[in-house]
Amino acid sequence: MIDERVLERTLSAALRHGGDFAEIFVEDRRSSSARLDDAKVEELASGRERGAGVRVIRGETTGFAHTADLSESALREAAEAASAATRSHDAGAHVVALAREDHRAPHDVRVLPESVEKAKKVELLARADDAARSEGSAIRQVSVSYADSRRRILVANSDGVLTSDDQVRTRFFVQSVAVGDTGMQTGMEAPGLTVGFELFDEIEPEEVARTSARRALTLLRARPAPSGRLPVVLKRGAGGVLFHEACGHGLEADLVAKDASVFRGRAGEQVASPLVTLVDDGTLAREWGAAAIDDEGAPARRNVLIEDGVLTDYMWDFLRARKEGHDQSGNGRRETYQHLPMVRMTNTYLLAGADDPEEIVRQTPHGIYCAQLGGGQVNTATGDFVFGMTEAYLIENGEITEPVRAANLIGNGPETLRLVDAVGNDFGTWPGTCGKLGQGVPVSAGQPTLRVAELTVGGTAGA
Repeated sequence: MIDERVLERTLSAALRHGGDFAEIFVEDRRSSSARLDDAKVEELASGRERGAGVRVIRGETTGFAHTADLSESALREAAEAASAATRSHDAGAHVVALAREDHRAPHDVRVLPESVEKAKKVELLARADDAARSEGSAIRQVSVSYADSRRRILVANSDGVLTSDDQVRTRFFVQSVAVGDTGMQTGMEAPGLTVGFELFDEIEPEEVARTSARRALTLLRARPAPSGRLPVVLKRGAGGVLFHEACGHGLEADLVAKDASVFRGRAGEQVASPLVTLVDDGTLAREWGAAAIDDEGAPARRNVLIEDGVLTDYMWDFLRARKEGHDQSGNGRRETYQHLPMVRMTNTYLLAGADDPEEIVRQTPHGIYCAQLGGGQVNTATGDFVFGMTEAYLIENGEITEPVRAANLIGNGPETLRLVDAVGNDFGTWPGTCGKLGQGVPVSAGQPTLRVAELTVGGTAGA
């Protein structure tokens, strides 16, 4: 995207006033989306954004500037602006020699979405709308969305790193609203992978829509959820977001350094059930947070955070790793070239165990089976969380029986990890956008079917 000699001259200019480290992050992003509401195409959009961010670090001070102009003069101006914050004296000439590094993507993209006609994308929406409505007359509203993006990035820094990546993501979303005696109920399904348009060789828009509609219809006949301390079985994939939010953020090194993590100073300690091994893996092929490199140029890695219940490591970006004398873990991420990187998760998941998922349910006399979680809130300093369940059922005498509605799961992340007493041999993931300090990045979270011996269920009926 930018000539190598221009990058070298820009980095040299950024260090002229005494910086210890300089970095250029270049991004070229294309995206397209389409949305259908109530059988009408309401939106058909595409966009492109490109630019560069220049970061200069001296000691504990960071200067940052960004520009949408990729000319050498504009890059030099951004470098001067970033270095102003770290200015100490004129350090004279600082020669930077870049060495190209290529890191293979976790998977190949077969069909670039930008090569697919818009009409073909819109056709997917209509097919899904028809399928959702065919599930029953109680389905009154259907919203269907398609989205794809292609993000090409380049990272160059004064340590000599020069590397790049080309990230393609595609997603499909269906939300159905059913109306009945219990009011209005909503169901959704939203698969997405870091792949091209070949996503639709694997998923059928009709099946995504039917799943969404069936969830809404199921809630029409759901009874109020019980309340109290109960065993909770989380269906594969369903609880990934819980562990992402309630545990994953607390293992990010910047929050640990700020004493905003319940896991601070606990490396080497037993923090979870021996059945729990928690991994963050940017190399997990095709998952929503997969990439060849992070947004600081470090190669994506598989990082074991908790092994057999023992806290083994945190996630690291460049700044925290340099300060602590630790290796980067491939977790330095940013939303766009206009943002500074910070420690972020990629694909965070619990490893599968040895238990039969059906047997886990059979060995639970009474409890809740959670098939899908919604949004929630987490305090990373204490680990306390609240999550809504958007699809859940009673477990009675070891069988999944009636659906329940209007319930929250309330607990504490470390305590929940310790109370995991059964882990299935299956596995599933959830794609989403993780927000932190105003920045959103694509991530996935996953787990096998598992049981937490006891969680507080905030329902409207007695336990």
